[in-house]
Amino acid sequence: MIFRDMATQMKYAIFSTAWGYFGLVADKKGLIRTCLPRSSRKTVEKCLLAGLGNPQFNKNLLKPLQKQITAYFAGKPVRFDTSLVLDKLPPFARKVLAACRKIPSGKTVSYSQLAGMIGKPRASRAVGSALARNPIPLIIPCHRVIHSDSSLGNFSAFGGTNTKKKLITLESNDR
Repeated sequence: MIFRDMATQMKYAIFSTAWGYFGLVADKKGLIRTCLPRSSRKTVEKCLLAGLGNPQFNKNLLKPLQKQITAYFAGKPVRFDTSLVLDKLPPFARKVLAACRKIPSGKTVSYSQLAGMIGKPRASRAVGSALARNPIPLIIPCHRVIHSDSSLGNFSAFGGTNTKKKLITLESNDR
């Protein structure tokens, strides 16, 4: 990452994938936010930058991650290991998202299983609420969390459960 100005200055990038334009925001500590693919660059920019002030565009921001994301949407197996910035989230949400990040590609767990993974087996609704506010979808794979009856459950990212189903299907193919 290249940060020439203020240490806390956020940068963003929007790039094309096989599914549409994808966006990410980062600062010197790591990735802050992502926006799942949409058909227009302008739509991604609006979603990505909402409430963030005035991040500076940098087409080369986290270029290795951009390449991984592009490969992911082309159907290739990818393991995302970039640094994340979640320090503004409540401790419970950070714990949920950290556990969610450990779910392997091609696998799903239920909300109650994820609650159990963080030592709160009765907190499946709270887990769902934390996942609904995931600022870094895809990298934190909240789409891999489903209901215990194997139904998909909700998905707050663009495209809703249809996108969730497509992501799960993509990961189950040839991986």
